[in-house]
Amino acid sequence: MAERADDLLIKALRELTEEYHRATSNYPPMHSYHEGISVIEEEYDELWDEIKLKPSKRDPKRLREEAKQVAAMALRFMIDLT
Repeated sequence: MAERADDLLIKALRELTEEYHRATSNYPPMHSYHEGISVIEEEYDELWDEIKLKPSKRDPKRLREEAKQVAAMALRFMIDLT
């Protein structure tokens, strides 16, 4: 069971790394804490919008994509601003 959890973690970290690199190649660094939190909030709101859908309308792939974007922007906040 631990091996499966490790495999899922490795896959998630690989996806997060790819999303981080995509974002850094398409957008300039965050310039302030206010900008950083605004970007994170925007991504969070998109994830929340997906969560609020009726269960029959939720798309697990879209939920994963939005969660990945939240995590990547939090990572970017750490790297760009701290």
